[in-house]
Amino acid sequence: MSYPEPRYLGDKGEVNAVFRPADTKAEIESPSGNRTHYLATHASTGGEFGLYRVDMGPKAPGPSTHFHRSISESFYVLSGQVQLFNGEGWITGHQGDFLYVPVGGLHAFKNDSDDPASMLLIFSPGAPREEYFEHVAEMAQRGGEEFAEFLVRHDSFFVEP
Repeated sequence: MSYPEPRYLGDKGEVNAVFRPADTKAEIESPSGNRTHYLATHASTGGEFGLYRVDMGPKAPGPSTHFHRSISESFYVLSGQVQLFNGEGWITGHQGDFLYVPVGGLHAFKNDSDDPASMLLIFSPGAPREEYFEHVAEMAQRGGEEFAEFLVRHDSFFVEP
């Protein structure tokens, strides 16, 4: 195995780290109590990866079974219990559990419990997922061809499990 080709060719390094305090307000807050925190976006990582913290309220639904054609998605449970669909069946993820879904892998998630849950979502390579997170509920309500085009534009292909 070898490292990728160098992208930084300087001799001294740069001051370019980005810090996000833990008490930063979530970028998305829904009336149901769900929150999405943009920890590292496509823009901030130069497309290397995307990292988001999703805080779900009790009995919070998530997306149904779907796959992505251009990005992998990983889940790391921070707290509570998260139901994760791994392409074959539902498994219960607890604090510290991790699920990696390669490109094309079927997956879904939800919080079926009576307690809140929190997890990290990691997309690689980084994709501009923010528009998806910000508008998916609204677009789903509209439905029809506009919603279908929105899903394709955001590399989300829903299927029956």
